[in-house]
Amino acid sequence: MVEPLPVTEGPNIAHIAAVIGERGRAEILMALMSGRALTATELADAAGVTRPTVSSHLGKLQQARLVAAASQGRHRYFRIASSDVAQLLESMMGAAHRIAVNEPKFGPSDPALRKARLCYDHLAGELGVLVYDGLERRRLLDITRDGLVLAPAGWELFGRIGIAPDRIPQTRRPLCRACIDWSERRHHLAGALGAALMTRLVELRWASPQRDSRIVRFTSRGEAQLRAVFATN
Repeated sequence: MVEPLPVTEGPNIAHIAAVIGERGRAEILMALMSGRALTATELADAAGVTRPTVSSHLGKLQQARLVAAASQGRHRYFRIASSDVAQLLESMMGAAHRIAVNEPKFGPSDPALRKARLCYDHLAGELGVLVYDGLERRRLLDITRDGLVLAPAGWELFGRIGIAPDRIPQTRRPLCRACIDWSERRHHLAGALGAALMTRLVELRWASPQRDSRIVRFTSRGEAQLRAVFATN
């Protein structure tokens, strides 16, 4: 007689793991990690599946609350449901990168992806880590019981590029969060402040997300300015 499995206390991760674990759905989620809202047709092309198949996948992703949808005009757009989901996916990408066996060699675009990319709505990669390192080395990030807090002198630093506390949307989202970067294997800045920084970089025309990719392209001046503000010797 087979003994019944014990009941697991707390949230059961098996269902979420099964939803994410199917290759087509994983490809859809990776496409949405660009931070852009995409149509079912665009996601079908990104995942390499048929239109009926992508509809089935999207239904399961929505049911699991991993993906949210909104209609605009004649189109229906899909996006990552929340920053928590984006953090989960980025962490899984980091784990997959560390333990992968016989992984194919990186293509020509990967150096750009490692240098600067979108992680949902904030800056990741080498330049994202540079920002976090600069704050940490100056001791401008304090760890409290409520999480990561930016010191007053840190606001002065962000003020140099036009980011003030009143520019940050007041939501339940943490202001600052350390997110493990899958390529650098160190932290980059996430949370509402990380999102505000990415928005400001685009406003200043220092950087721009590349269409149909997570890559963020910096101008020469933009990268130099970012390093001048955040990098330390």
